[in-house]
Amino acid sequence: MQNTSVNRNGSIHDADDIEFTDRFYTKIESYGMDTIEQISESYRSIIERLGEDPEREGLVKTPERIAKAMQFLTQGYAQDAEAVIRSAMFSENCSEMVIVKDIELYSMCEHHMLPFFGRAHVAYIPNGKIVGLSKIARVVDIFSRRLQVQERLTHQILEALQNTLNPIGVAVVIEASHLCMMMRGVQKQNSVTTTSAFTGQFQEVQTRNEFINLIGSRLSK
Repeated sequence: MQNTSVNRNGSIHDADDIEFTDRFYTKIESYGMDTIEQISESYRSIIERLGEDPEREGLVKTPERIAKAMQFLTQGYAQDAEAVIRSAMFSENCSEMVIVKDIELYSMCEHHMLPFFGRAHVAYIPNGKIVGLSKIARVVDIFSRRLQVQERLTHQILEALQNTLNPIGVAVVIEASHLCMMMRGVQKQNSVTTTSAFTGQFQEVQTRNEFINLIGSRLSK
């Protein structure tokens, strides 16, 4: 079994891990071979117990593929969102609302291990510090790539920004569809779950309404 990692420019390396060093944090992308083998064996047993033949041509490599996919989909456990934010913080005399909306997110429901997916809208009001915009999207990814519930995910994103930037306020709204509601259980295909969390000035009705109006607008179209 070959261990591969993908570096920043997309090339693949045969190695146990690849380190990316930034100013305040080190990012490591890796597939732990022992973990892959253990997860693969578990999924092989599951496939067999479901009544399938794990040695069938179409399934023989499936346990290993699932093991690598699960490591990728839960890589957020090994990443520090606050360190990512601190790596791109800048002093700036700005006190107007900053919004990054329609951030795609994909996560795994911890109750049924089925995906949920949707969009996150994140805003903050600076208090002497701003952060690189891509880091906000990266924070969403870090917390999404864990076994999650949408309610916790919303608050984790908010708390990471509040704890590091110490802004005047933070707002997070997530809209997501959950396959555990769409594929099984109540099987409601068009249901969307919306969660929100606010701190500071966003707890005031006027500021919160401005944020809600802006994320609902199509100014960029």
